[in-house]
Amino acid sequence: MNGGERGVERATRPKRADARRNQEALLDAAAAVFVTSGVDAPVRAIAARAGVGTATIYRHFPTRADLIVAVYRHQVEALAEAGPALLADGPSPYAALGRWIDLFVDFLVTKHGLATVLQSEDDRFASLHSSFLERLVPVCAELLDAATGSAEIRSAPGAYELMRGVGNLCAGAGDDPRYDARRLVGILVAGLRRPSSG
Repeated sequence: MNGGERGVERATRPKRADARRNQEALLDAAAAVFVTSGVDAPVRAIAARAGVGTATIYRHFPTRADLIVAVYRHQVEALAEAGPALLADGPSPYAALGRWIDLFVDFLVTKHGLATVLQSEDDRFASLHSSFLERLVPVCAELLDAATGSAEIRSAPGAYELMRGVGNLCAGAGDDPRYDARRLVGILVAGLRRPSSG
């Protein structure tokens, strides 16, 4: 009996992994469409990019709000997982911090229309900002601590303070093509670096 149950479990496990991969591919497609067309993009455009029918999207995400929340959480999770990976694989903690801040900027400047949606009265969006902070502030803190511990940066601001500063620089862009948020954030991150003694 036990062996049969294990066999059934093994047979179903790949399907679960496939379903998870398919859902992640769908969320990646939705995120890419949101970048180019905003969160009000037609569902058929997302379906076409994901290579699925619109019914598949509605089966996973019955409303647009459900899809927006899922995309947002998916991107936050990817950003959270990137921090430790960059620390493990990067040439230095400061380089890992800089690369993670780049990814954070990408997240902030490419979520067209999402900020407005998040300020709506819809209850489904109410907890997103706090979960964003709960998930990402510790990741940023870990990167700052590692860069401070390696003596690459001077005494750093708090993680929340740094993320808020980056967010404010990104929010200032609006539709002004003369405003380069990424360049300004780069100056901010470079300002954290401890001057070389040589």
